[in-house]
Amino acid sequence: MKIGVTGATGRMGGTVLEAAQSREVDIAFAVNREPEVERVRGVEVRPATEFSTLIAEAEPDVIVDFTGPVSTVEYAETAAAAGIPIVTGTTGFDDDQLASLERSGESIPVLVGANFSRGVQALVDAVQAAIASVPAYDVELTETHHNGKRDAPSGTAKMILDNVDEARGRTSERVYGRVGDDPREGDEIGVHARRAGDVTGEHEVLVAGNQEVLSLTHRAGSRSVFAEGALDAAGWILDRPAGYYRFADVAKELA
Repeated sequence: MKIGVTGATGRMGGTVLEAAQSREVDIAFAVNREPEVERVRGVEVRPATEFSTLIAEAEPDVIVDFTGPVSTVEYAETAAAAGIPIVTGTTGFDDDQLASLERSGESIPVLVGANFSRGVQALVDAVQAAIASVPAYDVELTETHHNGKRDAPSGTAKMILDNVDEARGRTSERVYGRVGDDPREGDEIGVHARRAGDVTGEHEVLVAGNQEVLSLTHRAGSRSVFAEGALDAAGWILDRPAGYYRFADVAKELA
């Protein structure tokens, strides 16, 4: 497998390059919108303006992307025009951006993963099972990430909340933080985002009622967990037809 890596100078981009090297995966090229350094993990970083040229010249099998919503949509459109699959771990998309990615999925395989951790997929399964067992209990979600993370709540938190709604069979109001006179009402879900230090990622789902509390938590100790999962997804998507995929599809087969 030969990959092209976008966002190469970012936290995740560098980790993907390192994971690819440890797996002896061929790196066709690495790009960044505004390269701050010439090399990352010994790999030359080229400006994103050369992305389409690099695809034509280096012929990667798949693109692995960890950037921002605007950049990801542009990379996906270029990849679609070239017929190259793309795997992205970018979060924070709005509805229009997600619709654009789905349109790219009409031409190529597009895999969007809010989180590439198999442990998080296990957490989601456990949360769904718990909610199905005690659907009337209150639910609160707290997520913690490093102080440089931009989107809040995290894409993983949103994914978990969607699965809570699915397990309940209804859409609950999401209350983001509480302040002042703000008692809990109905079956709303409280959502709390914390940003501090260099925390890789932590998600806790609290389920409480009937004088008992269930707490389900996932903590990532290293970004390599997500990089390894993204490479697993890149290998998985190579043989897929055009379409819009999620990492949950990959995790089921890895299990």
